[in-house]
Amino acid sequence: MNILAWIVLGLIAGAIAKAIYPGYQSGGILGTLLLGIVGAFIGGSLYSLLTTGTLALTAAGLSLGGVVLSVVGAVIALWLYYAFARRAY
Repeated sequence: MNILAWIVLGLIAGAIAKAIYPGYQSGGILGTLLLGIVGAFIGGSLYSLLTTGTLALTAAGLSLGGVVLSVVGAVIALWLYYAFARRAY
């Protein structure tokens, strides 16, 4: 059941982040899923850093707060990706 929760969280967070972030993002459903999972790790790690003061690689859970943290992390991941992709060209 844990893997299914990761897939659901990844799809929800990735889809919301792609809707929030301006411009067109390609990638399809697999890209959206991976974006959401990366966002969950970024959001969970930022939450851990802000609450405990230590950086730990944790992921946000499947709850309302976890989805919000995952969306914030996914938007940060999109921003970082496009910031570095622009410099490569």
